[in-house]
Amino acid sequence: MIILGIDPGTAITGFGIISVEGNKFIPIDYGCIYTESTLDLEKRLEKIYNHVNLLLDKYKPNEMAVEELFFNKNVKTALSVGQARGAILLAGALKGLKVNSYTPLQIKQGVVGYGRAQKNQVQQMVKVLLNLKEIPKPDDAADAIAVAICHAHFKQTNVRIRTI
Repeated sequence: MIILGIDPGTAITGFGIISVEGNKFIPIDYGCIYTESTLDLEKRLEKIYNHVNLLLDKYKPNEMAVEELFFNKNVKTALSVGQARGAILLAGALKGLKVNSYTPLQIKQGVVGYGRAQKNQVQQMVKVLLNLKEIPKPDDAADAIAVAICHAHFKQTNVRIRTI
């Protein structure tokens, strides 16, 4: 199974693509989609949407997972990130994928086993679970891989529960 994980943002959207074979996670690709602050918001959203579409066409993931927004004190930032998230959800939906959403707490729980884990603990577990020599950079890419790993763990747990 191939999973595309996304950490949405207006300036930087992280993505991570992993293959899941049993209990083994294999990195396929990761990185970031960057948009220039000089662009109008609709052009930034278009760039994010188009790049996510390219990833979907290239890797043909079976599953897609996106981090949910956490409450942000800066309302303007929260709204623009929410709009970026909407463009990402639309891209997945138009490809026929069910897009799964996870809160930061669920992602930490799914990767580290502790919902209040620190960011560096999550990144270390991403490195360990993917058997990488170093933590993926930039942070947004590592966060997106964590979203994909979280989804894989939740999916595996749900499969186990159904077989009981």
